[in-house]
This record gives sequence, structure tokens and C-alpha cells, in this order.
Amino acid sequence: MGRKIGMWMYQNCGGAQIEQQMIHKLRERDIETVSALDLRYAKATSGGIECKGTLLDQLNLFFSYNAGEQTDYQMYMYECLSDCCTTINNFRSFKLTEDKFKTNTLLHKNGIKTADFYLCNKDQPEGLEQVFAEFGSLVFKPVDGWGGVGVVKIDNFADLNQLKPHLNPDDYKYFYVERYIDYDGSDYRVDLVNGKFVGCYGRKARDGDWRTNVTAGGSVILREPCPEVIDLAQRAARVTGLEIAGVDIVFDRQTEEYVVIEVNGLPAFATPDQERQGLNFNPRKIDEIVEYIDQVTGRDSCQ
Repeated sequence: MGRKIGMWMYQNCGGAQIEQQMIHKLRERDIETVSALDLRYAKATSGGIECKGTLLDQLNLFFSYNAGEQTDYQMYMYECLSDCCTTINNFRSFKLTEDKFKTNTLLHKNGIKTADFYLCNKDQPEGLEQVFAEFGSLVFKPVDGWGGVGVVKIDNFADLNQLKPHLNPDDYKYFYVERYIDYDGSDYRVDLVNGKFVGCYGRKARDGDWRTNVTAGGSVILREPCPEVIDLAQRAARVTGLEIAGVDIVFDRQTEEYVVIEVNGLPAFATPDQERQGLNFNPRKIDEIVEYIDQVTGRDSCQ
């Protein structure tokens, strides 16, 4: 039986075109792709997991690459599928990196520099004032957010006291903060596939803001990483176990060292506008993903 994989790829910002390129390159390696397998529409019975007429647990691999349309049900099915089918990214690592606290804890234990952090029960925030006094400035973050949504910088006790009453217990069951890092308002996003460096760009905060996220008004800039930045990103990806990773890094001007800010399990490809700007890593990233899928689903492992 030939190799067959399932795919759920984002369609906006050039994603549909990237999907077609990937499908074409997989076909050249005799790998069939069933696309548009949105796990929100999957169902499971004693006969297996099915989505749009395809038995997912009979696939050689499932490739999930869609950050903007995740639901709790989709994530649950992703987890269930990972027990009977190879997934990229593997669910365990993907789920880990969705949680900033757990990710930073693991990185810290493995000697990888991150921002200092603090987690406490939202209903018992005693100690936050002491942490603020120690850190100087804090950044409040939802542990599972992305794109800078819900991120707030706390520069004084008044900011801290004003924030507490607005935290909805249903949304924030705990209070997670990081020490604000004194940096130049720009970062590195290092893209990796199977541990290999495939590309890098930077993001720069808009005037008057400190967040580099494009969704928060930041802009993409061309940037060449030094070997130290690439090595740090590779170490972070290896520790988390992600096959595909985007590692965000800044330079801490206070400690004069590079710091991992975040490890992303769904790093976006360059958009058409960004490609015209000069970001040219998409072909290399596609090739490395296809190569890795070919490797993982090697002919000897065909079902």
C-alpha cells in the first residue's frame, strides 16, 4: 500500500499556495495527500477516527498547521489521533509549547535562558508586589495566548492593582508574569525544521509600543542571525521536542545575553507581501518539511 498523509493547512496569507506546493512535492515522492482535514469535523467510534470520509488512524502521518482556527474539540481529536498515527508537530510537544509557563520551566531546567517568571493562583496573588519589587517591570501574559493578545506591561504598583479586578476567573485561573526584558524593540524569529535552520527574520515594535507581534502593530524586518542565535534556537527546539519550530529571541541589554522569549509550534510561512519584501525562506522550509515527512513515513513503514 502506498503512503498517504492527511493535512490541515491554514488558507489565508498565502497558505493555500504553500499547501499546493507541498502536495505537489509529496506527490513526486509517491506520497498521497488528503487535504482540508479539519479535526473540528472529525468523529470517533470503535471503528476509528473519521473526517470527511477519511479514516485518520489509517494514515501514515497527519500534518496539522493552522493556528487561527483551533477549538477545544479539534485539540482533543488531535491528541487522540496522536495515539494511533504520527503527527507533525507531535501532540505532546505542540501542547507543551502552547503553555508559556511549562515551556519556560522546561527551558530553564535545561540551562536555556528565558525571562524570569512567576505563576500564582489568581485568587491568592499575594507575593506579586514582592515579585514586582524584585523584577522592576512585569509583563502579564495568558499562558496559552498568542499574537500578543492579552499581554500587558506593568510598570508600577498602580498598574498592577488596576489589572487584578479585570481578570475574568473563567479566562485566567492563574496569574503569570515575566520580568520585562530591556531590549531594543526588535526580536529574531528563527524557523527550524527537524533541527535544521531554514530561515530568520525580525520583528520591530511600532513607535510608542514595546510588543513586536505583527498583530499588535509590529512590523517584519529582514535580519541575519549570528551563530549564537541559531544555536540557542536549535537548543530550545530540541528541548521542547518540536519537529517544526519558530523560536523568538531578544537581546537583553541589562544582562548582555540572548534570551528565548517564546517557542512556537506553528510558525507562519512568509506571506506574499513579506516575500516581496525579501523574506525568501519558504521554498527551503517547504523542502525540509517534505523531506522530513518522506523520512518519517519511509517506504519500509508503509501500512
